[in-house]
Amino acid sequence: MSSAPYRILLCDLRSDRLLDALPVHGVSIDDYIGKTGSMRGTVPIPNRQIADRARRALVPGRTGVWVERGRDIWWGGILWTLNLASDARGFLGAQIQCGGWESYLYRRLLLDTLTAEQVDQLDIARGLLDYVQNTPGGDLAITYDDTLSGVLRDRTYLRYDLPTVGDLLDQLAATENGFEWRIASYRDGDGRRVKRLQLGHPVIRTGTSEIVLDHPGPVLSYSWPTDATQKANAWQSRGSSVNTNQAAESFPLMSTLLVDDADIDAGWPRLDGTSDYTTVEQQATLDAHARADWNASRAPVTIPEVEVMPGGNVSPALLGATVRLRIRDLWWPDTLDARYRVVGLSIQPPERGRPETARLYLEVP
Repeated sequence: MSSAPYRILLCDLRSDRLLDALPVHGVSIDDYIGKTGSMRGTVPIPNRQIADRARRALVPGRTGVWVERGRDIWWGGILWTLNLASDARGFLGAQIQCGGWESYLYRRLLLDTLTAEQVDQLDIARGLLDYVQNTPGGDLAITYDDTLSGVLRDRTYLRYDLPTVGDLLDQLAATENGFEWRIASYRDGDGRRVKRLQLGHPVIRTGTSEIVLDHPGPVLSYSWPTDATQKANAWQSRGSSVNTNQAAESFPLMSTLLVDDADIDAGWPRLDGTSDYTTVEQQATLDAHARADWNASRAPVTIPEVEVMPGGNVSPALLGATVRLRIRDLWWPDTLDARYRVVGLSIQPPERGRPETARLYLEVP
């Protein structure tokens, strides 16, 4: 089977002005909710004309990249590294590695103090993006809607801490009764390329029709890992130092100790966990972070992976959508039939004797 017709649109990062469109081989795409996606591939350089075009357009840190599969946009992000490589036969290729648009927010520091009092948490998130895009050279034309979560927060972000905006968004989202965020790439109804901040409370959900995946059937293979190495039924978090007297010994703010007695009574051993929030100075805020971390850690982590063929209903647009998975085999002789949310997707290029495949990462309810 031949590879899918991928090509990349190379644009000026700040203006999104199209610089060139080039074919790309060996495309590997990762996209997630709660984690920055990536794209890797090789732009073949068969002649001097293509070399000149690629040299002008492939500028790490300054070039925006949109990946097209056919006429649909499957991914968008920023070119961060370029490796020009020639093999033993003299074939030249430009190997590129890109990070999703979210990666830019981890390269931007908060250099001013921002304060929010009883502000909806999604408005705080949009305010952080506005801070980035209102600075000279910082506007990437990332859009958003005005949906509210109904959860009001008090936050003070100090410029002295020099946090990245991406880290602040992650920390805000991960608190108790928080939200999910990502930056989606697509074409709108008029064919324009769009970067859009998606905010979902408590989670991002997309799609209206349910997709059914069967094994045996469209599901080529699956993996069902269960990892208890991060499980914790007792938790305490540390915050900022509460001592303002520099001559005295300093101690960090500590959250309330949380212990799941029912879990221990059920036979589980005591398993301790902790997290650090060195910029958090309020007890209520630290306790909310601790409860969120504790709730996320009390069960072993299970993230099923299913491998399917891309195309049709299987595309990056599935992120946040619900699929119905049905598996019948030796482990599930009576058939597993359950619904899961797609929280990650990885496109693997075709290999010798193996077609292009897509791996879906699923969230267990």
